[in-house]
Amino acid sequence: MRFIKSDINIDFFSKRKTAFGISVVLILISIVSLVIHKGPRYGIDFVGGTLIQVKFLSPSSLTEIKSGLSTVDLGKSSVQLFGDPKDNEYLIRTDKSAMTGKGFSSQVKTALESATGSAVEIRRVEMVGPQVGKDLREKALFAMFYALLFITVYISGRFELKWILSGVMAGTLIGAVSFLSIFKVSIPFLIIAALIVTLVFFWFLKLKYAMGAIVALIHDVTITVGIFSILDKEFTLPLIAALLTIIGYSLNDTIIVFDRIRENLRKHQKNPLEIIVNRSINETLSRTILTSLTTLVVVVSLFVLGGGIIHDFAFAMIIGVLIGTYSSIFVASPIILVLQEGRKK
Repeated sequence: MRFIKSDINIDFFSKRKTAFGISVVLILISIVSLVIHKGPRYGIDFVGGTLIQVKFLSPSSLTEIKSGLSTVDLGKSSVQLFGDPKDNEYLIRTDKSAMTGKGFSSQVKTALESATGSAVEIRRVEMVGPQVGKDLREKALFAMFYALLFITVYISGRFELKWILSGVMAGTLIGAVSFLSIFKVSIPFLIIAALIVTLVFFWFLKLKYAMGAIVALIHDVTITVGIFSILDKEFTLPLIAALLTIIGYSLNDTIIVFDRIRENLRKHQKNPLEIIVNRSINETLSRTILTSLTTLVVVVSLFVLGGGIIHDFAFAMIIGVLIGTYSSIFVASPIILVLQEGRKK
C-alpha cells in the first residue's frame, strides 16, 4: 500500500537545522522540568507505599474521603479521582507500606463508609516496601541501559561489520557500571556517564550508524520522560514497559532507513552522501508514515477505551510513536551526515 508517490523528493536536509533546534529545545525543557521536580515523580512501584482503589456507590467528596482516612493509620496520603467521574472511583496513595493482611481492607472500608455515608467497595490494595521499590527502580534503569547498549552492538555489527569492537566496548561499559554500583555510586549518574562515554567512543571509532541510532533513542526517551515530568504524571513500571516498547519501535523505523541508505550507497557510489541519505528517507517515507498511523490507531484506542489502568502506558506510547517517527527522519539519518562532515573538518 502506497499513498505517497514513489518519486517524491522532499529536501529534509534543508530543514535539519530547524529540526535539530526543535529537538534541543524539547530536550532542554525536559531536563529543566526533571531538575525542578528533582527527578521523575515515582509511583509506589519505585518508592514504596500503599495504593488502594475504592469505589463509592454514591457521589462522595475528597474532603469526606480524607476525613475518613485520617482515622486510619496510613501516614501521609493523597486521594485522586480515577477514571470517569460518574464511576465514583478513587485512588488512595500513601507513603507508608501498610500491612495489607486480614482486617486491613475492612478497617479502611468501615472508616470511609462512616465518613461519607456511602457504601464502599475496595477494588484493590497494593503494597510495596521501600527496599523493593529501590531495587525495582535500579533494575528499570539497568534494563533501559542494557537495551541501548545491545542495540548499538547490533547496529555496529549489521551496518559496519564491527561486531567484536562494539561487543568489547559494550562489555567493558557493562562491567564498569556493574563494578562501580557495588560501591553504592548513584545508578542514574553511572548510566548517564556511561552513555556519554559510549557516544565519545562512537565518535573516535567512526561508528556513525550506531551513533545515529543511539542519539535518536536517547532523544525519544528523554522527551517522553520529560513530558511526563511536565504533566506531573507518575513514573511507574507500565511506563518502563512503554519506554522499552518505544525504543524497539523507533529502532525499527531507523533500521529501515539505514538499510535503504546502505543499498543506495552501493548503487550510487558517485553521489554525495547528502543526496543518498535524503533519497533514502524519501523512498521509505510512505512505509514510515503508514506504520506510524496504524500504530497510532491502536494506542489512541487504548488511551480512549482502555480505562485508567492502562491510561499512562497508552499516553506514553502515543508520545513515543510521534517522537520516534520524527527522530527516524530528522535525527537518526541526518546525524550520519553531520558526523561525516565533522570528521572531514
